[in-house]
Amino acid sequence: MKQSFLELATTGVQQLTPYQPGKPVEELERELGISNSIKLASNENPLGPSPLALTAISDISPSINYYPDGGGFALSARLAEKHQVETACITLGNGSNDILELVTRAFLTPSHSAVFSEHSFAVYPIVVQAVGAKANIAKAFAEDHESMPLGHDPEALLAQIDGTTRIIFIANPNNPTGTWLAPSELEELFARIATNIIIVLDLAYTEYVDDEFKPRIDQWLQLFPNLVITQTFSKVYALAGLRIGYSISNPEIADILNRVRQPFNTNMIAQAAALASLDDDGHVSKSVAMNNDGKAFLQKVFTEMNLRYLPTMGNFISLNVEQDGLALYDKLLRQGVIVRPVANYAMPEYLRVTIGTRQQNERFIQALKLCL
Repeated sequence: MKQSFLELATTGVQQLTPYQPGKPVEELERELGISNSIKLASNENPLGPSPLALTAISDISPSINYYPDGGGFALSARLAEKHQVETACITLGNGSNDILELVTRAFLTPSHSAVFSEHSFAVYPIVVQAVGAKANIAKAFAEDHESMPLGHDPEALLAQIDGTTRIIFIANPNNPTGTWLAPSELEELFARIATNIIIVLDLAYTEYVDDEFKPRIDQWLQLFPNLVITQTFSKVYALAGLRIGYSISNPEIADILNRVRQPFNTNMIAQAAALASLDDDGHVSKSVAMNNDGKAFLQKVFTEMNLRYLPTMGNFISLNVEQDGLALYDKLLRQGVIVRPVANYAMPEYLRVTIGTRQQNERFIQALKLCL
């Protein structure tokens, strides 16, 4: 009898479904024989990276025959300075997804559980299941909730914590809903979580958050020693293709994460580009301003079209199309517009749309009206 290698895999891995990324433009055009497509599916920054990052990439390229700095000393030191913490608090990752996996590998076993909200980032259940741990999924706010439909419900999250819980994941703002908890709500929630539970606060989109809702990172790290904050250079810094992210935590947790981290998990080019990006506040401001303009434009048009959408603090909007989202997604593909269906997040009537340039946003609206 032919050997099934799947049977040799661990139980958690056997039951996993691979993460499905947004469809690349090249794949769409190859499949349908079309051109001039646009991709608004993966929450990428349409402005591209900082010119300083591009220069740094060019400058470092002749040295790629050497291994990178395994500890990422220069980047870690700059991040520590930015967040006013010790360098020992920083852990670098191959994107912030890498950090999520490091946390689960370090703290979860098949006898433990992790808590997260429904409609949360798809990587949480993947990394939890991969180590054979149990996922305790909290109900989100109802779709007709007055202020934050489908957003994280703190009481529901707390109710899912049990004696086996070792990690709780909180995305703020959340992907794919775009919803968020105010700093006071987060602080109250953290205070009610036992210190033997690791709180992972995923801030992938934090640069897009309005000032009044910005996280109090330095204060929270002092107040909550069990807090791990993850951030990324993939979104506003536009380095998604280089895969670079990091976490901030107390030094003891960072030391644990660095024990399971691979020695060269972040490459030389990514480190150099990230370091240079941190020196270009103007590019960040320009990216956020463009996003805010695009968000206002799309929300105005959706309202005029009588289409409901979720409140968002990210660089994307989840739109209720009141029909099969996957079918509409397919129609949009044939118009050369790639968005993201989110049926896999238990949101079958929604499409998640990345906020693009004005030209891209108008192109999407034109295609949407045609397909509807």
